Amino acid sequence: MSTPHQFDRLASLVAGVAPVARTPLDSPYDISGELFAALRHVLHDVGGQPDLPVPYLEKTEEAWEMNTYVTCECLGWRGVWNSEERRRAENDLGATLYFGLPYYARWAMVAAKTLVAKGYITPDELSAKLDEVRGRQAGR
Repeated sequence: MSTPHQFDRLASLVAGVAPVARTPLDSPYDISGELFAALRHVLHDVGGQPDLPVPYLEKTEEAWEMNTYVTCECLGWRGVWNSEERRRAENDLGATLYFGLPYYARWAMVAAKTLVAKGYITPDELSAKLDEVRGRQAGR
């Protein structure tokens, strides 16, 4: 039977090999407002952040944008993902890609990444299809 002293010694040894030292958080009331805001901020949530005024312009979707939308909706309908997984995958692109790509280009990017990650297609199949599409576009 182990003694409390042996348990404490073992606990301190295990704590020394933990991958990350952290302070457990009990509730938002025990952390600063700044930390709480950082914990609940997601990349695409830009509400209240300063920005320049942008004029509203009527825009019709281009064919590739509508095709991307329909493809992504079909992926959801077939059970590959749901809208929350798509949104999370967009956030996981990181700020450079998230803000650097057009809206539906982000959808296309995360669709490709999700299909590869879930094993529906291989990276080689994706690369071959991209080469095929580039070849068709060059032939126009």
